[in-house]
Amino acid sequence: MRVLGVDPGLTRCGVGVVDSRPGRRADLVGVGVLRSAPETSTDLRLLEIADGLDGWLDEHTPDVVAVERVFAQSNRGTVMETAQVAGLAMVAAARRGVPVALHTPSEVKAAVTGSGRAGKEQVQRMVVSILSLRAAPQPADAADALALAITHLWRPAGALQGGDRHEATAAQRAWAAAERRSRAPARYRTSVRGKEGAR
Repeated sequence: MRVLGVDPGLTRCGVGVVDSRPGRRADLVGVGVLRSAPETSTDLRLLEIADGLDGWLDEHTPDVVAVERVFAQSNRGTVMETAQVAGLAMVAAARRGVPVALHTPSEVKAAVTGSGRAGKEQVQRMVVSILSLRAAPQPADAADALALAITHLWRPAGALQGGDRHEATAAQRAWAAAERRSRAPARYRTSVRGKEGAR
């Protein structure tokens, strides 16, 4: 599975593409940051980000686009800008028939580090480790986009948007099944193996 992660932001929008590998591993395909100038009007800034997202989607043709789910903050202006860019990413994907997945920051932290309360530095270190990089991509928005993509590779179940419009791919179903098995209680896994062995 190939996932394009998008860390939405109007001044800096992180983008990162990863491919899944056997054994819960992943390869870096590409990473970067789309930028728009704060002194430019909002409509033109959004257009610039939209054009950039279109370019990444057309170049890398992902199976899924993973976008950070916008949540309330004290700064309403920042929330509005983030939500606008998240919407651009979702529309760009929908136009191409690519499923969209939304993941909260806590979900990303938990998937990548094992703790939903991990700090940004810990997330970046794990991204470096998982993708076998020499250093964390800069700025942090780029590393965050990769973390989003990795999150969807490892926790695809229940995140896809669009209802019946999008059917899960074979790769998505396999990852979801593996995730469910890994979360099953030890007693349940033992009983399943016992039943299979008795057949």
